[in-house]
Amino acid sequence: MVQTVKAVIDAEGNVRLLEPLKLAGQRKALVTILEEEIRPPATALLSEAALAEDWNRPEEDAAWAHLQPGA
Repeated sequence: MVQTVKAVIDAEGNVRLLEPLKLAGQRKALVTILEEEIRPPATALLSEAALAEDWNRPEEDAAWAHLQPGA
């Protein structure tokens, strides 16, 4: 059976499926590259400035420092 699933491909060529996929075994696949660019939702762009005000503070950096490499 032929199936079509949505996926995104990053600049390095890594393919990430956008939905779960269960197969009985290994399968071959064809990848079609679409011309359209992936753009973030408008709500993400509109909230960026408001979130930056809260997140870009020294207190936030200190709170999350333990998760940074080499910390």
